[in-house]
Amino acid sequence: MSKTMQRTSFWLAFAAIAAVSFGANGSASASAIKQTKGDFEDKFRQLDEVLPTPNVYRSAAGEPGEQYWQQQADYQINVRLDEEKRRIDAKETIGYQNNSPYILKYIWIQLDQNIFRNDSRAERSATFGSHPDTDLRGIDKPARISLGELRRQQFMTDNELGFAINNVENGEGQSLSFTIVGTNMRVDLAEPLAPGARTSLAIDFGFNIVEEDAVGARSGYEHFPDDAREGGNDIFLLAQWYPRVAAFTDYEAWTNKEFLGRGEFTMEFGDFEVNIDVPADHIVSATGVLQNPKQVLSKEQQRRLEKAKTADRPVFVVTEEEALENEKEGTSKRKVWRFAAENVRDFAWASSRKFMWDAKGYQQGGDVQPLVMAMSFFPKEGGDLWKKYSTESVIHTMEVYSRFSFDYPYPTSQSVNGPVGGMEYPMITFNGPRTELQEDGTRTYSLAEKRFLIGVVIHEIGHIYFPMIVNSDERQWTWMDEGLNSFLDGVAGREWDPSIPWGVEPRGIVDYMKSSVQVPIMTQSDSVLRLGPNAYSKPAAALNILREVILGRELFDFAFREYAQRWMFKRPTPADFFRTMEEASGVDLDWFWRGWFYSTDHVDISLDRVYKLRLDTQDPDIDWERRRQEQADKPVSFFVRRNEIEGRKTWVEMNPDVRDFYDENDRFTVTNKQRNAYQSFLEKLDPWERRVFDRAIAEDKNYYVLDFSNLGGLVMPILLQMTYADGTTEDYRIPAEIWRRNTKDVSKLIVTDKEVVSFAVDPNWETADVDIENNYYPRKIIPSRIEAYKSERGTDHISRDLMQEAKSKLKADEDSDNDEN
Repeated sequence: MSKTMQRTSFWLAFAAIAAVSFGANGSASASAIKQTKGDFEDKFRQLDEVLPTPNVYRSAAGEPGEQYWQQQADYQINVRLDEEKRRIDAKETIGYQNNSPYILKYIWIQLDQNIFRNDSRAERSATFGSHPDTDLRGIDKPARISLGELRRQQFMTDNELGFAINNVENGEGQSLSFTIVGTNMRVDLAEPLAPGARTSLAIDFGFNIVEEDAVGARSGYEHFPDDAREGGNDIFLLAQWYPRVAAFTDYEAWTNKEFLGRGEFTMEFGDFEVNIDVPADHIVSATGVLQNPKQVLSKEQQRRLEKAKTADRPVFVVTEEEALENEKEGTSKRKVWRFAAENVRDFAWASSRKFMWDAKGYQQGGDVQPLVMAMSFFPKEGGDLWKKYSTESVIHTMEVYSRFSFDYPYPTSQSVNGPVGGMEYPMITFNGPRTELQEDGTRTYSLAEKRFLIGVVIHEIGHIYFPMIVNSDERQWTWMDEGLNSFLDGVAGREWDPSIPWGVEPRGIVDYMKSSVQVPIMTQSDSVLRLGPNAYSKPAAALNILREVILGRELFDFAFREYAQRWMFKRPTPADFFRTMEEASGVDLDWFWRGWFYSTDHVDISLDRVYKLRLDTQDPDIDWERRRQEQADKPVSFFVRRNEIEGRKTWVEMNPDVRDFYDENDRFTVTNKQRNAYQSFLEKLDPWERRVFDRAIAEDKNYYVLDFSNLGGLVMPILLQMTYADGTTEDYRIPAEIWRRNTKDVSKLIVTDKEVVSFAVDPNWETADVDIENNYYPRKIIPSRIEAYKSERGTDHISRDLMQEAKSKLKADEDSDNDEN
């Protein structure tokens, strides 16, 4: 026998003996490939057939290519707010630069206000029951519609909504033909626009502002009828308020998908000059920098704004007392607030006489934007909640996000309170939480409202980074801004207060991941069934897992920062993100993107069984005694045990004179033949084999074979925790690549010095495993609660006690009876 054959024979004999000595049941190894013919699915297959082919615009490394381009759209806008009519009228001039290699015969313009028309595609395609205020409950129960939904329908019927486009001209004053298609408008150019050329459009427009509380919009007005001023006051939040050039991209050409409400916006960068004409007692917050403070602010307010630049805490530019005085009167006079913003993809603003205004300078340092003015605008309803936390949350967000991406590049960062719960635009965000007015005149807020304010400010200010700077296509891929931002707002949130539930932990998404309404993250925004889990929570949890479990913080943070810096002020696609994260981290992640972003698989790794093995010494005097002891440790047959209890003797005990050799020697008796074979086995080992074997025998380690099954289909690393007999624990991480040849069942050998008494998979809930009950071996009792309750009679129409109900009087009748008495 050759030495090669000797070694192979020894290895096989060792494995077989080890299995027998452990008492294996003879079943096939769980790691064997079990799928039937044609059933194999390679979940580590590369994404080449899914991702677009790299080109001169977008490289295989995930960075902008050598010929990357994007368009530019600059705006000059004069807008007038008619407070009484709740309407704006404006004229804009758009300077459009064609940086693409294509000739353009027309330009598409977004008219997002048209979504509020009764004949809009969004309204006509809405299904009953799709809105949260409607419910079709079955044939035996009446359908329901809320008063809020009726209010929305009535408001849209009673008001003429959507853009009024009065005129479109080119730079020479020539009228241009235009065609409105829902929320888009095609403007036909007088002459084709060549690559590198520039043109201008002038558009006269106006629209009636929607009441946000009535229609549930991303902007609009909110009315305060109880203010001291006769007729009350309004807060106006203006967004998607001007005809905006649609993006023209290398991957889709014109991004002119209809605005249906859920898929947000895809914009071009440009410079803005905006003049906002409002009542003279209004305070205005807007994208950009105020250009004429001397014309709109008092000298004292100007002084306060300057003081705020170096203050330790926010300084009121417009105080609460001044805001309350403004609330009382109103004026027929007007002021024009002038703002300028460079290299932004959008412009939003807010206006109200109710606003107080505080500010604090964020001393960022560096060369990009050393000083950023963090500012908040809010009415008295914001109270101490806003005074304490809004502006400070703005600054905290910039501190954390800049660490993960780039220095904040704009001169202002603002939080505005109004009817919109949370929405973001360059340099300005709309945030909703407020205080509650109590009977004693004080204003208080709940812990939930405090957490909501801090959380929404962090989230919306974070959006200034993603997608207002890293300019992803929100209409197509909501997760690219919401998911990435939710991941980072969780990081910033935990650094603010880790006790706040930030909603991005892996354990928080398990119900969604095993639900029947899940769709892949890579689903187009308007087709997602449940936007919150799909676009916010699941991608955020996935990135948390990628950072904490798969890559580790150092690799992840480097790659994520590289992505942010590569694509700041540019337009990335999902492929650019996926490729950058792989290229910069040096780790193949195609399996991760495929499972988490392109499938609806979930994580459910079951630890099915554990075999404990002990290495045989091959010495029969040792090994067969061990087997005798293993046999003795097994339960005795209950027949035999009961016979012993009854005092019954065996036939052999009653007839000792006929005992033979086998009655004196059991099947574990060792013979010299076995001893000679053992000596022969040792002699045939090479010196290195003998050293290895002797060391293994001397160390006498514990060998455990763990059988895992992947019940959820999503391949993931196996996070294993071992608890030893001495009470200590050890974490053992198995990479996801263990599933590369069999994604259904695998076995893993683990060798330990100490005896293991239990194993746990993902004990800290790091991987979004949907079923923790199968994560333990031995199985453990899962703690829960039970409550006793008293059964109550039903409240349906059959269970009603009509005889008793008929005895009730109307309250008005009862009041009349009391008056007569």
